[in-house]
Amino acid sequence: MPFSRSWRHHQVEITTVADRPHLAGAALDAGPWPEFMRHNRVSEAYFQRTLTAFPSTCLIATTPDGQVVGDAHAVQLARRTELPSGGWEQTVVWAFADLQRGVRPDTTCALNISVAHHFQGQGLAAALLSALRDAAADLGHQALLAPVRPSQKAAEPWTPLAEYAARTRPDGLPFDAWLRTHVRAGGEVVRVAPASWVVTGSLNEWRRWTGLPFGESGEIEVQGGLVPVRCEVAEDRAVYVEPNVWVLHRL
Repeated sequence: MPFSRSWRHHQVEITTVADRPHLAGAALDAGPWPEFMRHNRVSEAYFQRTLTAFPSTCLIATTPDGQVVGDAHAVQLARRTELPSGGWEQTVVWAFADLQRGVRPDTTCALNISVAHHFQGQGLAAALLSALRDAAADLGHQALLAPVRPSQKAAEPWTPLAEYAARTRPDGLPFDAWLRTHVRAGGEVVRVAPASWVVTGSLNEWRRWTGLPFGESGEIEVQGGLVPVRCEVAEDRAVYVEPNVWVLHRL
């Protein structure tokens, strides 16, 4: 029986894409996003397919007049023994491999939660996360996983992510706002996924994406990057290997 439920956050309604398939992939202006982050090969191959493959764990949020102001994408898979170092990318590949093989899923993995820029800071992201936990639980899944991209880490690209993720406020909650939202929702910070999101390109591609010269080999800081980009001039190649933080929500 398909999952069917709606949540209310102030005047915003949140449902699964399964309940409102006509809204799948609706345009959403979540504000600026680094151009280079749009060139992940695993995402290019699979991300939009999550809406049709896993509509019961993809969410859409709308205002009373029908404006789309938030969404969430999550895949379903069988839980492995360990959380992968490959983070976002490896989980997506596993989920679609399980789907193709007919493997019964017992775990949901959140890929992203986006909120329209004029609704940000009002708790809608936390409401979408809570709704995603409910959607996974209603499917009988044991856990919701999330390879979290900490929202404030780009301000400290040279700080090791393990050190950053372990940083807390005086109240014991994570320093980072998005990690803090997950912990408040019941999540547990588990470990770093060191190679969660990889972007590889020629030097000309990186110049287009960032506006930087990429004329010398070495580590190059780019706006919006959680870590520096590794540039190899002799090979005409630069690689961004983004770490994320694995958060486990037991359901």
